[in-house]
Amino acid sequence: MASTASSKFQLPERLGLFVARLGPGRDLALALGVGAIIAMLILPMPAWLLDMGLALSITASVLILMTALFIEKPLQLSSFPTILLITTMLRLGLNLASTRLILGHGHEGHEAAGGVIAAFGEFLMGGETVIGLTIFAILIVINFVVITKGAGRIAEVAARFSLDAMPGKQMAIDADLNAGMITEEQARERRAEIEAESGFYGAMDGASKFVKGDAVAGLLITGINIVVGLIVGAVIHGVPFGEAFTTYTILTVGDGLVSQIPALIVSTAAGLLVSKGGVVGKTGAALGEQLGRYPKAFGIAGALMVALALMPGLPFLPFALLGGLCGWLAWSMSRKAETASAAARMEEAAALQRQNAAQAEEPIARTLQMDALRIELGYALLPLINDASAEPRLDDQVRALRRQLAIDYGFVLPAVRILDNLALQPNEYVVFVKETEIARGELRIGKLLVINAGGGETGLSGEATQEPVFKLPALWIERELRQEAGFRGLTVVDCGTVVTTHLTEIVKDNIADLLSYAETQKLLDEVHKESAKLIADIVPSRISISGVQRILQNLLAEGVSIRDLPTILEGVAEASAITANLTQVTEHVRARLARQISAQHTLNGTIPIVALGLVWDEAFSEAIIGQGDDRHLAMAPSQLQAFIAAVRETYDRLAAQGEIPCLLTSPSLRPFVRSIIERVRPATIVLSQNEIHPRARLRSLGAIG
Repeated sequence: MASTASSKFQLPERLGLFVARLGPGRDLALALGVGAIIAMLILPMPAWLLDMGLALSITASVLILMTALFIEKPLQLSSFPTILLITTMLRLGLNLASTRLILGHGHEGHEAAGGVIAAFGEFLMGGETVIGLTIFAILIVINFVVITKGAGRIAEVAARFSLDAMPGKQMAIDADLNAGMITEEQARERRAEIEAESGFYGAMDGASKFVKGDAVAGLLITGINIVVGLIVGAVIHGVPFGEAFTTYTILTVGDGLVSQIPALIVSTAAGLLVSKGGVVGKTGAALGEQLGRYPKAFGIAGALMVALALMPGLPFLPFALLGGLCGWLAWSMSRKAETASAAARMEEAAALQRQNAAQAEEPIARTLQMDALRIELGYALLPLINDASAEPRLDDQVRALRRQLAIDYGFVLPAVRILDNLALQPNEYVVFVKETEIARGELRIGKLLVINAGGGETGLSGEATQEPVFKLPALWIERELRQEAGFRGLTVVDCGTVVTTHLTEIVKDNIADLLSYAETQKLLDEVHKESAKLIADIVPSRISISGVQRILQNLLAEGVSIRDLPTILEGVAEASAITANLTQVTEHVRARLARQISAQHTLNGTIPIVALGLVWDEAFSEAIIGQGDDRHLAMAPSQLQAFIAAVRETYDRLAAQGEIPCLLTSPSLRPFVRSIIERVRPATIVLSQNEIHPRARLRSLGAIG
């Protein structure tokens, strides 16, 4: 008993292994099958083997039709054109083999070409040649004129539209990929599916010619068999003409029917496949779901059938049965629709209840959220974001600004939220950084702002104002005067540009504060994946992410781009092995970025500099107290005021000459000098000697003595 049970459990496993072993031989089986079809065209076949081939042809055609009904997408049977070619060749080979038997042995009787042809010839035709010829002709008309022609036309149009739509679909995939909605692998799969779809419909357009040729060949073979059969039977074998005509006609038409019926089934499968382009799911389920949406249609059809059943002269039973069936379907579909509608209403009510419950608790959490950057507009300025006809949309300009800042500074600016605020003046806008108001200004929608950088009168009529970014005298003019203002050499900007320029300056002044911990983590994990090994070596063993954030903020605060993050991390790795002081680590990183910093401040091939004089160099060196990481500046207030006055006097004099130099100090003093300069002249660049690249050319404009 145990052995029997064991063998029962092992049988499915053995069958699975057997099928798996057959798998690699499928290509060989296909090659052998095609070879057998070619052999049919050359070698004669016995009647019993012809019966097997005809049965195989009918079975294959039914299998293809059922598969076409149950697949959900046409591409799931993308090999259909190949299948169509093979089945057509199979039928033609069987036609040729049956022709040999009919012409060679037709005089022996109806069984000369096998039992299948005899059955189709006698049973389906009823022994009447006229009936058989009529049925055969109708099948050819249905197959050739109706189904095949329609399916070929659908395939032709589908191939054309699929090819025309391919560039648009490819662009949509690229857009989804760039937006991060899909992965690279998903994009490749979608592209492959588009290419396969275009190739499938193109192949189906060509494969429809096989069926047309099959129908024409069947018609010619039938005519040849009848004519040649009469000659062979009556002349060669001496069969009476009437008997020869009946025998050869029954055999020939039976052969035509047994080949045209599978051809009709395969053509129907082809029509179902190419017409399934817009239907999702199995054909039966999709049709049932789509027709079931309209119970009123069934109700009206049922009422019409009942009316026809009651009309005198028409048979009552068929129309009454169909009318009753349509009425029952309409009633059951209506009940189903009402049940589904009630369930949908209950689900909607439950979802609304959950949403209300969530909204009841949401405001408390929402009040704690902060926008890194926010622009609030008065109601008169809403066309800046709603109307793109007059000037570029403000949100598009802000997106372009974020891209430019990412290139200039090396990290993506947080999203800028733009909303309206009815509490503001109609033409007013306000810019917030982390919920703190930083700046505000006024605009005139529909007008242009003209700025004369050289000062003086513009010679144009308009509303005098003050440019909100740099507080320069300006003028609001009508749009018609744009060209004239350009001829006068004036700067002309629209309202959206005023806001984005204001936002740009605010971002530059506060860019260090906008680099949050989360943005730093994103830079390390996502943007600079190629430095993963270096990051793993120093974070968190030598420095924390907060420490990296602080160093990057120090660089951004002085306008140094952090785009070259690998070099910055290398500098951090070197300096963190010596000191934990973030200021000193930052100074070492700045030295590593000497090429970038020197190039950033080079004007006309040279770096204009003002050196820190010997007196102030000694004064700062003596005022620094402490050792190592505890060093700090302890300079008398009067001495600080004197230094600030000397800096102002020097820079004001050079500014009058059109020069904006950098202040050059020794590496040990640079952080302390910068801490004083940034309070009184934040735009002044302070460089150390280590930050001057060896190939940079300097142009000295004096010293602060």
